[in-house]
Amino acid sequence: MNVTLLAGGVGGARLAHGLDLALGAATTDTPSTTTPPAAPPATPAHPLTVVVNVGDDTELHGLAISPDIDTVVYTLAGLNDEERGWGLRGESYATLSALRDLGEDTWFTLGDRDLATHIVRTQRLHRGEPLSAVTAHLARSMGVGPRIVPATDDHLATLVDTPSGRLGFQEYFVGRQHADAVLGLHFDGAETARPGPGVLDALAAELVVLAPSNPFLSIEPLLAVRGVREALATARGRRVAVSPIVGGQAIKGPAAQILETLGHEVSALGVARIYADLVDVMVIDDRDAGLAGPIADLGLAVHVTDTVMGGPPGRERLARELLALA
Repeated sequence: MNVTLLAGGVGGARLAHGLDLALGAATTDTPSTTTPPAAPPATPAHPLTVVVNVGDDTELHGLAISPDIDTVVYTLAGLNDEERGWGLRGESYATLSALRDLGEDTWFTLGDRDLATHIVRTQRLHRGEPLSAVTAHLARSMGVGPRIVPATDDHLATLVDTPSGRLGFQEYFVGRQHADAVLGLHFDGAETARPGPGVLDALAAELVVLAPSNPFLSIEPLLAVRGVREALATARGRRVAVSPIVGGQAIKGPAAQILETLGHEVSALGVARIYADLVDVMVIDDRDAGLAGPIADLGLAVHVTDTVMGGPPGRERLARELLALA
């Protein structure tokens, strides 16, 4: 089965990991009874493609930084800091400390090993390589099997309208700790940005999953890229969305606050209304089982389960349930 995951942030990275585990296990569940070939076959393409948001990409200290891409790659590589959900495990921060001593603004945390990723990305982009090619190189270098595809190679920047004015994404999210009320969102460049190589083909997969990522900050900028929303809306495969809201609260991040300030119900039902024209199935947590009826009234099938993934076993369990929905 070919599977595509639309993702951003920690929730998307964790589900990508679960799908990688589940799909990898599926290929080895049934032992072969045929005679082995004389020569080993070519390595088949991985069945999972992860299309990743780039609206939160930024440049700091002269370096090109792609936080969502890196979170997905690090998680799939088994290198991520599980406690924080982002960054590399066992990091040190000597460079950040030195930058601070030199009078630089260091509100955005960059670890010493993490800097190597950004240096390589920046060098290759400056040589004219597209972000998709650079991402593929980084993923291969870290031993990642699934295909990681940026939503676009073109400029795309999420801008957040707040009572204090329009803010760049990282200023809002990291610099101000997403404390501002979100009054609106603007995706600069979306009207001309082209889907990254392989994005539209990936949406023709047998199963397309919208991760339990923030619908506004992670999924919406991805869908804003020219032609992506339309391709998803008309996709013939099974389309499934996992709610990031559990029991009226976000598992991580400001999704609940943004739902409220933009006039949506803060619930799995509120999320289902946003995705109703794009998916066939809504996956909600056991704690929201009472919302299954109203969600079904939107014309969606509903799958109720434990959506709080936790560690690798929980991620793989949820991924297997999603695969069974195809």
